[in-house]
Amino acid sequence: MTLLEELTGWAAKLTLDQVPPRVVEMAKSQVLSQLAAIRGGMAHPQGQTLLRAFGTPLQPTAKKAATVLAGLTSWLHLDDTAYAGHLSNSTVSVPFAYAEACRLDGTALLTAIIAANECAARITASATLGPFRGQMAAHTHLAGAIAARLHASGAPAGRWVDAFGLAFAMPIWTLTHGFMGSEARMLSSALPVRVGLAAVDSAAGGLSGAPDILEHPKGFLATFAQVPVPTAITVGLGDRWHTETLSFKVHPSGPGTDTAVDCALRLHAELDPDEMEAIEEIVVRASLYTLMVDKAAAEYLDGPRTPVSALVSATPYAVATALSTGGLTPADFTAPATDDPARWALAAKVRLVHDKEMTTILLHADAPFGEAIRAAGERGAAWVRDFGGPLLADLLGPIGPPRASFEDAVKATPAAVSVHLAGGRVVEHRADVPVGGIGPDTRASHRRLVRGKFLEAGGPAEVADAVNDLERLSASEIGWFLRTALQR
Repeated sequence: MTLLEELTGWAAKLTLDQVPPRVVEMAKSQVLSQLAAIRGGMAHPQGQTLLRAFGTPLQPTAKKAATVLAGLTSWLHLDDTAYAGHLSNSTVSVPFAYAEACRLDGTALLTAIIAANECAARITASATLGPFRGQMAAHTHLAGAIAARLHASGAPAGRWVDAFGLAFAMPIWTLTHGFMGSEARMLSSALPVRVGLAAVDSAAGGLSGAPDILEHPKGFLATFAQVPVPTAITVGLGDRWHTETLSFKVHPSGPGTDTAVDCALRLHAELDPDEMEAIEEIVVRASLYTLMVDKAAAEYLDGPRTPVSALVSATPYAVATALSTGGLTPADFTAPATDDPARWALAAKVRLVHDKEMTTILLHADAPFGEAIRAAGERGAAWVRDFGGPLLADLLGPIGPPRASFEDAVKATPAAVSVHLAGGRVVEHRADVPVGGIGPDTRASHRRLVRGKFLEAGGPAEVADAVNDLERLSASEIGWFLRTALQR
C-alpha cells in the first residue's frame, strides 16, 4: 500500500463521530477565524482587485468561488497556521465554496474541513525540511483542495488517489522574488486550489495518477524535501490530530513577527504620548527564524511603495505601527497608513537582535520546526546544521522522539521588545508564544479569541453565536451562515 492509498483510504471514510470533541471545537474556531480573514481581505484594496478579477466570494460557480475565497486570505497573513502549513486557505475555503453544490450540513462541512486539514498538514509536514514552508509551500493547497472537495462530495478512495497523483505530478515551485516583490502572493493559495480542483475533475473523468507519487525516488518528496519524512504522512491516523495544532492569527503579521507585535501592543498601553516622542531606539530580540524572515522582506522595502507581500513580513513596520497606534489591522497595510512618514521614521528606529535562547526555544517547540526535526531524527539534526551552520546545530542540542499526540502541542516564536527612551528609561515586554499561538492559553481561550477577531472584522454577532452549534446546522442553515458571514 502506498502512502497516498493509506492516507486517503482513512480520510475518505472519516466521520465526525470519530473525531475527539476537542478537535471538533478547534475546527469550529478555524471556520470563524477564516471567515474573519476573508472579511479582512475583502476590505483591503488588493482584495477588491481580486473580486473584480474573479467575482464574489460566494457565487454559483463553485470553482471560481473557491479561487476567490482562497485568494482573499493568505497575503495579509490573517490565515491560521498549523503543524504543518497554512491550511485554511484551501481546507476551509473549498468546503465553503462547495457547501451549496454538495448540500453540506454542519456535520458534513466540519468533517470535510478536518479531513482536508489532516491530509494537507501531513503532506506538508513530510516536506517541511526543504526549501518551502509556510505560505510558500503551495503544495499544502493542492492537498487541501483535493481532500476537501472529495470528502464533501463523498467520492470513493480510489478517486482520491488518482486526483492526488495527478496534482502532485506537477506541484507548484514558488519563486521568492515574485512572492515577496510583487502582488503574485495574492495567488499563492488561489492557484494551487485551482490546480487541485482541476485534478479532481480529471480523476472523475477517468484520468489516473501515480499512486506512489509522494514516495517514489523521482516523486514529490525526492524533489521538494531536502530531508524527506515520509512517515509523517500516515503516522497516528485517527490518534495524532494536526487540526489541534492550529494557531489563530489575531492580527496581520508575518511569521515570527506576531509575538513582537503582541509585545509592542502591551508597551503602547504603558507609554504616554510624550514618551512616544522621546523614543530613541526600539530593540527587538528574537529567534533566528524571525531575523531570517525579516531579512528576506527587507530586500523589497521601499517606504510607501513597498509591496504588501513584503510589508506584512517586515518586523520594524509592524512593531512601529503597533507601538504607535495600539493596533495592527488590514488598514495598516494600505494608504493612508503606509504614507505616514512618522510611522516609517519610528520603524527606522527598530533594531533586530538575535537571541540564542529564543532560537533554542523555537527549535524545540512543536511548530513551526521542532516536530519535523524530531521526526527526522539525526537527519533532522544534520538539516539544521546545513540550514543554519554550527551555531544553530549547537543551539538545537539533543532531540527527543516525535510526539505520539498533539494534545499538548506548542508553537513558540519568542520575542522581546525594548523601548529605549531619552533620559535612559527602558521598558520591555517578552513573550514566547504569540496571542493565538497553540499552547495552553489558546486551547483554553480559542473560542473567545476568534470571536473577537471575527467581530473586529465587522462580522455579525449572530454568526459568531451560530458557530458554537455548527455541527447541528442543516444544509439550508449552512447557506444562511455563510451568506450572512460574508455580507458587507
